[in-house]
Amino acid sequence: MTDIAFHLNGTPVCLSDVSPTQTLLDWLREMRGLTGTKEGCNEGDCGACTVMVTDSAGPKSLNACILFMPQLQGKSVRTIEGLIAPDGTPHPVQAAMVTHHGSQCGFCTPGFVVSMVTAHTTGRTDHDTVLAGNLCRCTGYAPIIRAAKAAEAAPVPQWLDQDSNPAFFSAKISSGGKGLPGKPCGGADSPPALAYQPKTSDDLARWYAANPTATLIAGATDVGLWVTKQLRDLSPVAFLGGIDDLKAIEDSHDTLRVGAGVTINQLMAAVAPTLPSFAEMLRRYASDQIRNAATIGGNIANGSPIGDGPPALIALGARLHLRQGDALRDLALEDFFLDYRKQDRLPGEFVAAITFPKTAPALRCYKLSKRFDQDISAVCGCFNVTVADGTVQDARLAYGGMAGTPKRAAAAEAALLGKAWTLETMRTARAALRADFAPLSDMRASAAYRSTAAGNMLLRYFHDLAGTPVNLFEVTA
Repeated sequence: MTDIAFHLNGTPVCLSDVSPTQTLLDWLREMRGLTGTKEGCNEGDCGACTVMVTDSAGPKSLNACILFMPQLQGKSVRTIEGLIAPDGTPHPVQAAMVTHHGSQCGFCTPGFVVSMVTAHTTGRTDHDTVLAGNLCRCTGYAPIIRAAKAAEAAPVPQWLDQDSNPAFFSAKISSGGKGLPGKPCGGADSPPALAYQPKTSDDLARWYAANPTATLIAGATDVGLWVTKQLRDLSPVAFLGGIDDLKAIEDSHDTLRVGAGVTINQLMAAVAPTLPSFAEMLRRYASDQIRNAATIGGNIANGSPIGDGPPALIALGARLHLRQGDALRDLALEDFFLDYRKQDRLPGEFVAAITFPKTAPALRCYKLSKRFDQDISAVCGCFNVTVADGTVQDARLAYGGMAGTPKRAAAAEAALLGKAWTLETMRTARAALRADFAPLSDMRASAAYRSTAAGNMLLRYFHDLAGTPVNLFEVTA
């Protein structure tokens, strides 16, 4: 059990003896009676449970259904009930939703409104991206988008703006805040038996070496489902969100060293200027709520064969940095994945960072999924080919969804090396893919479809580098 202090809708809250895997959604609904935050999918897909969480980095939207209570330590939480003014004045987004008829059955509406309010607070106007993680089955998105646009120019209400003021929440929360009656709180500096919250990677290294079977939780976007869907006991656990040195991005002119705790949204912003295709693929990584929580270290350490980060990083020739106690080692990312859900990671060893080239003009990433937004890849292909004087000098072709691990296409690469950079050469490489992969059929795609799509991605890559429009949103009849 653990002690937690945070702000809820502007009021300090201090809790004792909270289960480390108690979700915010369940606590809000069952312990506080705040039922405006809805339970839909309970796995971070539908957005009905969206809340706004503010810390020193500013406000962001998160899925309460897979957000564990210890992750709220020292932060400020706003639910749908906390968006109106103390005198009952609605938030401009709420008023716009009424005016523009943005709600019908109303079940999804609280999540939509919280996502829109978070965007309004931060000045974002990319409404399609912001709302890609909120699903509506009856109203339709047109009136909701109209409401979001109508509220753009309205000022941020003072009662919400205070959440972003460090003086508002940090001073009280960091010391335990104002406890609830009969609920003393020991604060964040008294480590509980079942939930450890390290402040540095040194702290984590010592603790994990002594507890090598423990569960490490960063964003909980996958681990959360182990609890909500599989009802697993994860204890003991360590929450990594307070380790600032794992959140650093170091720019060394030619390379980027990205800490394991960097979120997908932060990574997307870092690579957008120099690796735009990688960034665009990350924009389709789940939803804004998930990208605000999920970390690149978790995406790698999870070892999923359909994780979208590893194929791009493998195509870039990324190096993975691991730590076990005081021992450090690094290896090529492609060598980290040994078999389905099996990685080259020692007991008590954790992912610390990933290093990759800052620029790669020929890198292209293609994500194929049934839905454009917020869907898992059927096939993800990332390619990085170096051509000099019309001849292929180097080729890195990496796929996700084609094998039990993210994997390079060695035979296809061999078919390219030393050959003339022509469409016929690429067709030969496409044929060679049959020696690289024997994909499975599942609910997302058949084996035959995956094989055909993976090969066609190579042809798309050739035309893409030639300047032919290949993006669906760029092609015209």
